[in-house]
Amino acid sequence: MTGQLFAIFGNPVSHSKSPLMHNLAFSALKYDGCYARYRLEEGEKLKETFFALGLKGINITVPHKAHAYKACDVLDPFAQKVGAVNTIVEKEGKLYGYNTDAPGFLKAISEFKNVKKVLFLGAGGTAQSTSTILRDEGYDVTLLNRSEGRLEKFKENGFETYTFENFVPKTYDLVINMTSAGLEDDALPAPQAILDHIIPGAQACVDVIYGKETPFLKLARAYDKPTKDGSDMLLYQGIIAFEHFTGEKFTFDEIKNHMKKAFIL
Repeated sequence: MTGQLFAIFGNPVSHSKSPLMHNLAFSALKYDGCYARYRLEEGEKLKETFFALGLKGINITVPHKAHAYKACDVLDPFAQKVGAVNTIVEKEGKLYGYNTDAPGFLKAISEFKNVKKVLFLGAGGTAQSTSTILRDEGYDVTLLNRSEGRLEKFKENGFETYTFENFVPKTYDLVINMTSAGLEDDALPAPQAILDHIIPGAQACVDVIYGKETPFLKLARAYDKPTKDGSDMLLYQGIIAFEHFTGEKFTFDEIKNHMKKAFIL
């Protein structure tokens, strides 16, 4: 099959770098594919819209990841384990679901050596899959969230969890902002009094937001801590998605050489 169509579904979706990343790789690797954006208003219509548009594969971003999971006919074992899908590929009329966020994140933080204890600020959808893969790889993950509700599932799965009210500061090797705080405002992901306790003892601080220095990263730099935004996570999850889209025809490094240009254009 030639002339395969791919897209990212989300709302909003106009800011996404995914089309540029994938189209650069399709072009350079001479793969007959094209990748677009599609603002999906109703997540319930994800499957219907996928087939109506004649797509071969999609990435899914907020707020439709739960609908993406439900839309799949077949789930990759890891996607099934974490209950989250962000990549779907059509094979013989069936939708196959994968999670590339978590392995992408794992690869993005692998540059930090001798890291054992990790603190997640926030307990949303991204934290769900990344906390699982980090624990599977031997990291000790603790979650700190504003409210108790979102922490229940993590508690049930054996993670150490805290709210702002009952948090007892400890020493963490890596402190990671998993929230959207700072994306479009000057908000911090946790009260500054808490951050002032935990950042000084950390090896480094990471923010899943990409393309800007968030207030959280600014605070970390004020403490002379190494920082990393979400660009590598976005890149690496995109590379893994591209591998699924193209049936593993290209190596990780081949794809990376072309996709990474999206971050300097």
